[in-house]
Amino acid sequence: MKGRPLRFTPRRDAGLFAYERALAHGGFSPVAGVDEAGRGACAGPLVVGAVILQGGRGRIDGLADSKLLTPGRREELYMEITERAYAWSATVIPCHDIDRIGLHRCNITGMRRALAALDHRPAYVLSDGFPVPGLDVPGLAMIKGDQAAACVAAASIVAKVTRDRIMVGLHERYPEYGFDVHKGYVTRAHGKALAEHGPCPEHRFSYVNVGRALRNNGDVALEEETEGEVSGEGRAEGARA
Repeated sequence: MKGRPLRFTPRRDAGLFAYERALAHGGFSPVAGVDEAGRGACAGPLVVGAVILQGGRGRIDGLADSKLLTPGRREELYMEITERAYAWSATVIPCHDIDRIGLHRCNITGMRRALAALDHRPAYVLSDGFPVPGLDVPGLAMIKGDQAAACVAAASIVAKVTRDRIMVGLHERYPEYGFDVHKGYVTRAHGKALAEHGPCPEHRFSYVNVGRALRNNGDVALEEETEGEVSGEGRAEGARA
């Protein structure tokens, strides 16, 4: 957008779809939004969602930052997004990759993978918080992008719902941690379970609190059965309307 007239800059009160409209007016269409879920957790995967709304089957109302929505409303919007968006994808980065190469690198890699998994190539990328280097299209990192742009809000919902479902699945394998409630984030109940049982294979061992629990407990809580993959290690999924 460098060098474009100011009329291409959305007003703050122009609504969540203003950035896509302004970019389309400037010749950048379609626009993809990308966001992650699970960055602040100490267990479970990092999940990155990418969504293109332009060209989909109608406007999706009620989009907002996934953290501001109830679980039920997130599920409803997730179904609308995956059914009506022009393109969407979700990429899962497992916890051992986070331990191996670091959270931020996994975040950026996950954003690239999620964008590459889209069925349609975007002309512009809006990302929440962090720029995504190495793309062959222009992009803009937005502070609180999930509250400023519809496609980023949609991506945050796809990422959050995908990850929450994974964590509920992990609860069935490791019920003592309460993953279905706190989703792997650092809470008092989670800390108490870590202290009592030690970490399980789905914890992030590079995190200070998990390392402390491992040292104090002296072992890793292993599952009784190892059939199947819950986290979908490194997987990407997506569809188009």
